[in-house]
Amino acid sequence: MTRLKGKNIWITGASSGIGKAMSIQAVRAGARVILSARNKDKLEDLKQQLENVSPGSTVIIPMDVTKAEDISKSVQIVKDTLGKVDVLINNAGISQRSLAVETPLEVDRMIFETDFFSAVMLTKAVLPLMLNGSGGHLVAISSMTGLFGYPMRSAYSAAKHALRGFFETLAIELKDKNINVTIVYPGRIHTDISLSSLTKDGSRYGIMDRAQEKGIPVEKCARKIIKAIEVNKKQLMIGFPEACLYYVKIFFPALFYNIAQKAGRIQ
Repeated sequence: MTRLKGKNIWITGASSGIGKAMSIQAVRAGARVILSARNKDKLEDLKQQLENVSPGSTVIIPMDVTKAEDISKSVQIVKDTLGKVDVLINNAGISQRSLAVETPLEVDRMIFETDFFSAVMLTKAVLPLMLNGSGGHLVAISSMTGLFGYPMRSAYSAAKHALRGFFETLAIELKDKNINVTIVYPGRIHTDISLSSLTKDGSRYGIMDRAQEKGIPVEKCARKIIKAIEVNKKQLMIGFPEACLYYVKIFFPALFYNIAQKAGRIQ
């Protein structure tokens, strides 16, 4: 029996990529999943798939995580129907493919609203349920670029750095409140994230990065994340080359900048 059996796990950005894969792994672990994303049709398709694995395991709540009114209504629905959230996985996000000097502030703000403020809003809305109940577990899906800067990802990297600061602080503040915090730093995962990345004018990039295409299978990534939640791991880095680059940055900073500059030319 896994530690997640019977738990209510709320996953944002659940309609595709890492979010979808985590939903499947969570249901296999015996959890009930609350799936949120903007695309209701994709959520319905995923619900049907999960219900075939475990009937009654899935609740869908379509929402736009950047809208405070959506979050407020969604939290109330969860409170009224399920009563509690045991694990909140802040996974919704959008990447970037544009140089900082060419990217207008409004695009930077769009990325921050999705990648940082949405997680902060939802977490603050869910925390009272956990504090007034039996505790819980908060998970933030950051990125390896939340540990170091990377070309064409200025706002994305900054938002993911901000996630780290916010959730590390929460981990300290909530240490004695029976609320655990896990921060995940995925590297190159084989998902469609580059296709929906924002360019300098806010349009979709629409291209599958070569390195992304050769990334870690999303199912393997999801298994690692669910396992990390089960064992209450404080942080998880996924991706050997990217993890190596992080340590190169710490011990050989000059070498890091040379490597990152060259790598940025090869998407």
